[in-house]
Amino acid sequence: MTSDPFRIPSDEEIKNAEEKLKFKFPNEYIAFLKGGGNVANAVFDAAVVLPGSGYLDIFEIADIAWNKMGLNKKWLPFIEDNGDYFCVSENGVVKFWSHNGCTDEKWTTFSAWFQQVCIERK
Repeated sequence: MTSDPFRIPSDEEIKNAEEKLKFKFPNEYIAFLKGGGNVANAVFDAAVVLPGSGYLDIFEIADIAWNKMGLNKKWLPFIEDNGDYFCVSENGVVKFWSHNGCTDEKWTTFSAWFQQVCIERK
């Protein structure tokens, strides 16, 4: 198996990431990972579940968000941008969490978030 952290993760690697994070990934997020984590036209990069990805390491991002920034562990940060996070819940809801405080930005599904934020860039 290759050590390229930016390749598409295998099912086993995704399962290992879930176990390490103690977080069950929703199906749409798994599909996103299997699609290479492409955020289309967005101006940010998605976290990576494979080791060696530097600042995109999901384990480091989650550790900082959960243990230093105060993000509730029922939310998995999958994008970090200057201390702000896009987060997904185990049931697939996506929300924006700001280090400046709570926001009302929320999407009922991962695909709704992807369409609005990554495709339409709104």
